[in-house]
Amino acid sequence: MLTIEWLWVLLFLPLPWLYRYLLPVAKAAEESVLRVPFIDDFKNMAGGGRVIKKDHLLFWLGVLAWACLVAAASRPQWLGESIELPVSGRDIMLAVDLSGSMEMEDFVLRNNQRVDRLTATKAVAGEFIERRTGDRVGLILFGRQAYVQTPLTFDRETVKTLLYESAIGLAGKETAIGDAIGLAVKRFREMQSSRAPSPAGQSSKPILILLTDGANTAGEVEPVKAAEFAAQEGLKIYTIGIGADQMTVPSLFGARRINPSMDLDEETLTAIADKTGGKYFRARDTEELEKIYQLLDELEPIARESKSFRPKISLYYWPLSIAVLLAMAVLLLSGLRR
Repeated sequence: MLTIEWLWVLLFLPLPWLYRYLLPVAKAAEESVLRVPFIDDFKNMAGGGRVIKKDHLLFWLGVLAWACLVAAASRPQWLGESIELPVSGRDIMLAVDLSGSMEMEDFVLRNNQRVDRLTATKAVAGEFIERRTGDRVGLILFGRQAYVQTPLTFDRETVKTLLYESAIGLAGKETAIGDAIGLAVKRFREMQSSRAPSPAGQSSKPILILLTDGANTAGEVEPVKAAEFAAQEGLKIYTIGIGADQMTVPSLFGARRINPSMDLDEETLTAIADKTGGKYFRARDTEELEKIYQLLDELEPIARESKSFRPKISLYYWPLSIAVLLAMAVLLLSGLRR
């Protein structure tokens, strides 16, 4: 989009005519106070309000030269499309359990479809990722082993896509909670060592949201020890225990009620959250899981102040170059005529 920064400069466009019609004409060129290279052409060509035909070309060349000079002085600029700058928000890593117990179908989605725990987690966590505008989000998947599926990035769409593509048993059937925490601490440490120091008062603690439905059954690091190490590194951990308290299943003797979350180690998950300044949440169904992620939005508010800029390209040199060329043409043609 073309804009003019100093619009008021355009008021000088009629100055040659005002000079000719409102001010007395100097008797001689030596007595003139203001000397403009092509002003004599205005005086010679515009006598009594009419233009002499033989100097018609010189007159309009002078007019165009003056107009281009004024246009250049008004500082024309080309404004590019608005570009959104990444907002310096929070660093959030999601750790999702892919152990065999996550295939338990004790959750129901909004369309009354019964699904397994991982499918419900994908649906709710995917919406949470989409809402975190301005935050860097990463993804750790863990079972028997823990690995980084997505490093911290502003590309939330990629994180969400890779979460949707995860599958139960991809990292093994067991649960290595301590290793997942240790891997998150390692990644956050690497990130902080490579990042420039933040101004005082503008930095926030990195966050790990760990979701599991069981107890630590694999790995080399004990979960509580890993949490202590995370606390030393300034990592805050929110833990989510997922799974229904009871469900009805068919058997040889008819339907019976069971507790599908009997292996959930709530004591350890609570200890992990307490040691790092976070909080433990219990999600027994999809509705509770949605409320937990909404509460996390409130506990760790999204950075709302977005920044953008529009690149500016100065265009003054184009009309200025044309004005110089036209002035030279007026002087050359005037010299030839004389």
